[in-house]
Amino acid sequence: MAAQATTELETTENQADDGKTGARSIREIVKDLSKPIAQKHLRKRKQGGKEILYLAWHDAVKYLDHYAAGWCYEIRSIDSIGGKLILTIRLSIPCLEGVVYREATGQEDESLDAYGDSSSNAESMALRRAAAKFGLGLALYDQ
Repeated sequence: MAAQATTELETTENQADDGKTGARSIREIVKDLSKPIAQKHLRKRKQGGKEILYLAWHDAVKYLDHYAAGWCYEIRSIDSIGGKLILTIRLSIPCLEGVVYREATGQEDESLDAYGDSSSNAESMALRRAAAKFGLGLALYDQ
């Protein structure tokens, strides 16, 4: 499986528009991030009485590492409104056209009585939502 990932990565790098810098077009990056998520990376949870599929934050990071080399994110704001922690992040991807970014929010009850803590859960949600704005796992939101 690792050999296949290396082959895909090498193919992607060979498709770069600028051979000098290795930078790829944002269109190519979005096209790659928009590919279906491998079933083995999808998880299930109950939400609102339904079972939904989702991509864990650490798997989202692996997809970003693979298809959007050099990506980074920063926390832009942290707010508390009505007992909810609301966190906004900016996900930036360097590409042939420059650095392209998308922002998204994540929220969690401050009195969380479940797995994790409110800040890490909100950060995870915001990161995955920002990545979805680049196409990663976007189809999962159609559920």
